[in-house]
Amino acid sequence: MKKCLVVLFLVCSLPFHSAPAKLVVKSADPYLGALVLDVETGKVIFEDNADVAAYPASVLKLMDLLVILEKIDEGVVKPDDMITVDAETSKIGGSQVYLAEKEVFSVEEMLYALMVQSANDAATALAIHIGGSKEGFVQLMNEKARQLGMKSTLFQSIHGLPPGKGQEPDVTTPRDLSLLCLALLKRTDTLKYTSVIERPFRTNAKEPFIMRNHNHLLSSYAGCDGLKTGFFSAAGFSIAATAQRNGVRVLAIVMGSVNRKVRDAKATELLSKGFMAIPRKSQPVEKKAAPTAKPARIGAGAGFFEAPSPTP
Repeated sequence: MKKCLVVLFLVCSLPFHSAPAKLVVKSADPYLGALVLDVETGKVIFEDNADVAAYPASVLKLMDLLVILEKIDEGVVKPDDMITVDAETSKIGGSQVYLAEKEVFSVEEMLYALMVQSANDAATALAIHIGGSKEGFVQLMNEKARQLGMKSTLFQSIHGLPPGKGQEPDVTTPRDLSLLCLALLKRTDTLKYTSVIERPFRTNAKEPFIMRNHNHLLSSYAGCDGLKTGFFSAAGFSIAATAQRNGVRVLAIVMGSVNRKVRDAKATELLSKGFMAIPRKSQPVEKKAAPTAKPARIGAGAGFFEAPSPTP
């Protein structure tokens, strides 16, 4: 009996570590929430459950981008500043460019990795370099969210991965996310990063790593040049998509779709709904000289350049 009491005492004396709570699924068919708006005026053209709480997943990297671009404006960091990868960064999972400890890349190259490949390791390297730590950068993200009026948003991570043990998930809403996107679309440099379909990383390597954008609308929807997708199981598939046609720019947000193809179809539908609702603007006709050689695309969108193809 005494032995049983001793064993019971020892067990009760051990520190109690509860298992991480199961993440509540926030996805639906066809989506959890969505909206579409006119970027110039900010007027909402259509909304459906736009204030629902959702997990942004990698879409939150748009906040990474905004914070970093503003730090560049302030002179805190420069695009050609070099970042040395540390051990912690090299161990980040999920979508990545497989940064190795002690590798060195510029802020500019890391930004392309962040937005094209949605690289979690690049997000970590940038956050530590600019914020001093991941926690420091998350604080900058939340400060910016408050400035933008994102009242239902709380960021917990710098990459949008599912929370680990003892962590809480990132939370935002379609409406809050639209405020972030509008702030980015006021800048002239945002689309430089978000419009790229494909880009090499480690260009000095014998076999560069080819980054490929997860936003399929860049190649399937005319005028689409951004912005970001996100996914993990409990979050479903989300996208912040923008396109410009006839002088009109539209922004569509779809969050928490159960299927990638459904998400993309709904985003396409919403963008088209936006263009139909906004009168097109007359554009001055520019006289273009006849091309001397057929161009070959390298990259895509605002981030691609064209090189003349060899004469047949």
